[in-house]
Amino acid sequence: MSDSVFETLGGEAGVRALVDRFYDQMALDERFAGIRALHPANLDGSRDKLYWFLCGWLGGPQHYQERFGHPRLRARHLPFPIGVSERDQWMLCMADAMRDRGIEGPLFERLLEAFQGTADWMRNRPG
Repeated sequence: MSDSVFETLGGEAGVRALVDRFYDQMALDERFAGIRALHPANLDGSRDKLYWFLCGWLGGPQHYQERFGHPRLRARHLPFPIGVSERDQWMLCMADAMRDRGIEGPLFERLLEAFQGTADWMRNRPG
């Protein structure tokens, strides 16, 4: 990702709004019960970590790395059973959140493709 993507999304405020919509939807929509169950009861820490990570991943400030070092995404997610169902729930939830935030067209497709690659790489279960 590049600085232009981070800025196009509205900088830190835009990324925060996307993350908040993602987690609000995860908490309220039964379609995402499987991935919701993998998170703690209070989602504040999860919200912060995804926000910090996405800021840097999208070309903005490296908040996550400043706090925790290299993201080591796969290693950090190994304790959680992530299969095709969890990957697909995460992707659908993020796609819905992006649409709700008005992300569309080529930017939507570019982000969806990038998220898909990362989400698939996170799988640690065959199904």
